[in-house]
Amino acid sequence: MATSIGAQPSCGRRFLPSSVLILFLLLLQLTNTASGIGVNYGTLGDNLPPPAAVANFLKTQTIINRVKIYDTNPDIIRGFANTGILLTITAVNGDIPALVQIDSARQWVASRIAPFYPQTSITRVLVGNEILHWGGEDLISNLVGAMRTLRQALDQAGFRSIQVSTAHSLGIIENSEPPSRCRFRSMYERVLRPLLQFHRETKSPFMVNPYPYFAYDPNSSKGSNFYLFKRPTRGLYDRATGKRYTNMYDVLLDAVYMAMRAYGYGDVEIAVGETGWASQGDSGLAPGMQNAIDFNGGLVRHLRSKIGTPLMPNRSFETYIFALFNENQKPGPLAEKNFGLFLPDFSPVYHVGVLLSEQSPRAGTPEKPAPGGSGGGRAAPVPRAGKQWCVPKQGVSVQALQSNINYICGQGIDCRPVQTGGACFLPNNLQAHASFLMNSYYQTKGLFLYNCDFAGSGMLTSTDPSHGSCTYQ
Repeated sequence: MATSIGAQPSCGRRFLPSSVLILFLLLLQLTNTASGIGVNYGTLGDNLPPPAAVANFLKTQTIINRVKIYDTNPDIIRGFANTGILLTITAVNGDIPALVQIDSARQWVASRIAPFYPQTSITRVLVGNEILHWGGEDLISNLVGAMRTLRQALDQAGFRSIQVSTAHSLGIIENSEPPSRCRFRSMYERVLRPLLQFHRETKSPFMVNPYPYFAYDPNSSKGSNFYLFKRPTRGLYDRATGKRYTNMYDVLLDAVYMAMRAYGYGDVEIAVGETGWASQGDSGLAPGMQNAIDFNGGLVRHLRSKIGTPLMPNRSFETYIFALFNENQKPGPLAEKNFGLFLPDFSPVYHVGVLLSEQSPRAGTPEKPAPGGSGGGRAAPVPRAGKQWCVPKQGVSVQALQSNINYICGQGIDCRPVQTGGACFLPNNLQAHASFLMNSYYQTKGLFLYNCDFAGSGMLTSTDPSHGSCTYQ
């Protein structure tokens, strides 16, 4: 799906022995990988912010604690130094044939990892992307060999805590419904068996890219809600296992699990390299703002619940949402440019609960997402005294205003007053429409400061903004 794609110690400093440092990093990594929401950071845009600014935004404004990139861009790797954010980097497809040779693998590690590690928390190297589905025979036949040789080169460099894996599209499986019948395509057996054995030996995850987006069928007997983490839904019942599924995401993960188990590798961990939903597209029924809000918001809540899947209950899967930004230079249809959670100015395309300001005051307890703010933890909400209204700040970008409107209309607020013929349709501009809807959200959801934050774009006023027949609550 995604086609966008260590520093030397200073003299005079005292450092922990390398073995102790590596053990510490490994323990830190294992602690962090117990759960986590990650994001794919693509760079096919001519308006994207610098990597250091991206790293700072993710660290200070979001709950995203891991990032995956599609290459070894040194500016990005350097930009995440000393942030604590876990970084997965990728040896691009063209590197695979050379990485089979140990000398080439050592050189790759020396130039792509050693100058940045451990200042940048590189936790994994992916060898290529979706090779079995899209790669030629020269890449497919060398994939496992390249992974093993790279593992050897990392060990020789003392980087034993950095894992090696590769991401797969679900084109490698025969079918996904019901999960009990799922098997890997026979043409890939010669690669998948030794690859899964490698994962077992090295305790690294088998990474897949499950996209309910591509299976979306609003006319399905299961109903459109099944693909979007919404209720009610008829769901899917697997007679062979006795398990009932309420969402397509769990179906896809359990399908992979059953295929792995059929090979005898049900003990190997599964990680999700990509999943997401386009908020805009020029064709098809899947792309759309509300669908993106429903799927990604439901995904975040599902992951944080740690409920797992019917066949893998009470498990948390390391997951990377596709993608961090809308990328205006990505090739293909319009939808490919609109998988991002954020615009290049860091304003959310829509709200799904990944901003720190959207979190519950009680640590670790998810709540229904509130409008995004600019800070981390906050005190318990205190209602404001006197009548006040929520309106946009002066100078707020049109993108932020539109994002606020999209979010509010997806949260059950009545948006009909600003639609054609509505009492507040005129003046017909984003500033006026956003003003009315932001206030409606604030008055409906609770008179708390954070309900008028909207990622820093909202403010409270004691001046009634009502005008003509348009009456603000």
